[in-house]
Amino acid sequence: MAKSWKSKLHEIIYEADTPAGKLFDIVLLILILASIALVMLESVDEFRLKHGKFLDIAEWVITILFSIEYIARIISIRKPSRYIFSFYGVIDFLSTIPKYLSLFIVGSQSLIALRALRLMRVFRILKLTRYIGESNNIMRALRASRIKIGVFIMFILILCTILGSIMYLIESNEESGFTSIPRSIYWAIVTLTTVGYGDIAPLTPLGQSIASIIMILGYGIIAVPTGIVTAELASMEKDDIQLNTLSCSNCATEGHRNGAEYCFDCGEPLHPEETD
Repeated sequence: MAKSWKSKLHEIIYEADTPAGKLFDIVLLILILASIALVMLESVDEFRLKHGKFLDIAEWVITILFSIEYIARIISIRKPSRYIFSFYGVIDFLSTIPKYLSLFIVGSQSLIALRALRLMRVFRILKLTRYIGESNNIMRALRASRIKIGVFIMFILILCTILGSIMYLIESNEESGFTSIPRSIYWAIVTLTTVGYGDIAPLTPLGQSIASIIMILGYGIIAVPTGIVTAELASMEKDDIQLNTLSCSNCATEGHRNGAEYCFDCGEPLHPEETD
């Protein structure tokens, strides 16, 4: 049975497993790169003054093409809201709307640089299923670690509050910059993360001793979130799953296993045969 025009459109736009789909995404990538290059050139005063009209026309052409693509993505799936409020849907919208906003808000066109995030589609375009799987493993590891990392961050905030308060008591009478507890907490965060701007520094021997301990403690604390995520990744490597770029025409869910016939999210067939 022949596929409907929506099914064909969905296959071209959402999937990189077909020649047409790969060609579409490659053209899309070229447009994204061209748009980013235009934004960068527009920030150069000499180039903008000399080629301002060309830059404006080229950006409008690319914006209109992206607008057509955005609308096509919406109408090619049966549940448009799933795409509109998805990660890529939000990015696509944010990368398209700034040029229209520039008609009303001066300077908003610089937000077009958000289109760089759309380059993440390169993994789908090149059909690098290995990298698709690895990126999904990272996301799964981050989700699995979010509670542990959240508790850890809460502990760090409490620790910085305590250390900042102590440093305020010790250094408040000196001209060292510890003028309030919030400012002292700011110093504790900067020191604990080993950033060290140097705008605030303890002057008393006791304060310097505490600062030294915080600096040393910072090296160990930075490694904790990395260890948590790494442990999750190591456990996931035992259950490595090969994925493809198939996208559900009903809910736009991606990341299906090779050979899958149905969407793991909504249960709809991944290869519907529909008639016009």
